Amino acid sequence: MIETQAISKTFHDPKRGEIHAVRPVSIDIGQGEIFGLLGPNGAGKTTLLRMLATVLTPTSGSATINGFNLLGDPEAIKKSIGFLSGNTRLYNRLTPREILSYFGALHEMPPDQIRTRSDGIFQMLEMTEFADRRIEKLSTGQTQKTSIARTILHDPPVYILDEPTLGLDILTSRTIIRFIRESAQSGKTILFSTHYMEEAEMLCDRIGLLHEGQILDADTIENLRLKKNRTHLADVFMAYIEEAA
Repeated sequence: MIETQAISKTFHDPKRGEIHAVRPVSIDIGQGEIFGLLGPNGAGKTTLLRMLATVLTPTSGSATINGFNLLGDPEAIKKSIGFLSGNTRLYNRLTPREILSYFGALHEMPPDQIRTRSDGIFQMLEMTEFADRRIEKLSTGQTQKTSIARTILHDPPVYILDEPTLGLDILTSRTIIRFIRESAQSGKTILFSTHYMEEAEMLCDRIGLLHEGQILDADTIENLRLKKNRTHLADVFMAYIEEAA
């Protein structure tokens, strides 16, 4: 469902020169798989996800998502993905229900379908009690749930989520983790970024260890542990970083 072919991104800074935010990355993610990008802040996770979401144009390489080429058919890819950005902004004076109605119209969904889909999402993400409350009155966790609801409203086959639980309380995080797991069980392909080791261990079928724009390895957690003879994922990651230094 997601295949990247040596995709990379280089930025040019007047003072620092070329910045290789993402070095050539080639990964293949299958249907129903949860693939986690694990790395510290500044590792290149967000840049890679933004390229796959057609927000940024790659410097080199390309990708295929749901059978569509990233450079050749970006509009088809936009319809095939639900992209949760790390800096999503919502309209403060609207309610979650109104926001979904607005974005459903943008996706050219019939009103009845928008209502049915919205009600299902509100139940799944435990949003019913605040679905008709203005965004400006919601907590951080409630706002994040609304952002996720907007992301998946059109029922795309691929979810691309940039640190979906960052800064959230444990109850909200668990709701989102359950949603990710259940979505994969229903056949959705999920690519998400995180720097939470425990979250990666709980969710991921495979993990890509990203450091300084480079994928150090991509494999199951058990295989990564065996390769480095380490038990804890944090220790595994550090072993890869030390080897790459």
